[in-house]
Amino acid sequence: FWDFLILFFCLPVVIFNEITKKRLLGDMSCRVVPFMEVSSLGVTTFSLCALGIDRFHTATSPQASTRPIEQCQSIIAKLAVIWVGSMMLSVPEILLWQLAQDTSPVSGIVTEYCTMKPSSNLPESVYSLALTYQNARMWWYFGCYFCLPILFTVSCQLVTRRISGTEKKTECRGTRHTQRDSHLNCTIIGLTIIYGLCTTPENVCNIVVAYLSPDMSKQTLDLLNIINQFFLFFKCSVTPVLLLCLCRPLGQAFMDCCCCCCEGCSPDTASSEGSADSKLKTEMSSSIFFNKPRESPPPLLAIGTPC
Repeated sequence: FWDFLILFFCLPVVIFNEITKKRLLGDMSCRVVPFMEVSSLGVTTFSLCALGIDRFHTATSPQASTRPIEQCQSIIAKLAVIWVGSMMLSVPEILLWQLAQDTSPVSGIVTEYCTMKPSSNLPESVYSLALTYQNARMWWYFGCYFCLPILFTVSCQLVTRRISGTEKKTECRGTRHTQRDSHLNCTIIGLTIIYGLCTTPENVCNIVVAYLSPDMSKQTLDLLNIINQFFLFFKCSVTPVLLLCLCRPLGQAFMDCCCCCCEGCSPDTASSEGSADSKLKTEMSSSIFFNKPRESPPPLLAIGTPC
């Protein structure tokens, strides 16, 4: 959902600015777009950490096969912590950026661009905090939004494989349980690889700009900024598709939902039977990932008289 927000709001603003050299929504977009982009990095980072912890708990659980499905309230609480924490860590971005204008000496056209410079109208304490964040922003990016999710995911995967390899295979950890864990591990590893590949150019550019910015022209800095945003939009586009392809129950549920929306205009018996079949398929596919205890079938009733 956050990737959708990035593509829906930030991508048109960036394209409009590159075409017209005017900033859509003015100074507000200069503050909101970086805030949403950094929040997106935080949401992805802490979500990968939460998935790694969940995989570790599953590997160390003595009765993983009978583990009940997590309640919706618990999942919403975790998502709320991840989202609120990511947005709180991104609040300094609102104070750091502001709109600036530049007049071309050749054509005389006024162009608008966003510059990383705290406003002098801020209170003294807030202004000092914004300057401190600006000075430490490069290493904060590199440590929290690049090293943390990659190292955390790799560590959880290594520990999980270590525990799974040393423990004895019992009946509760059969082929279905192993297949379920392998699918989920591949999903987490795939998301981490995509995230690492898409955030590497931004971290490299941040380090280069921090040490070589006096020797670089404004056109070069703008080009590096566009490259960084392109990789961010690419990550936001690929991540949902990769998640739907690797996580089979989620992808099947998504396709069934799309089919139901397309066939909703003409409900009939065939469509109701198709929806029932799709629901049954979704439940059967979801059993690969969650071994939900099934109820025993009702006993067969005797037919006829006692004679």
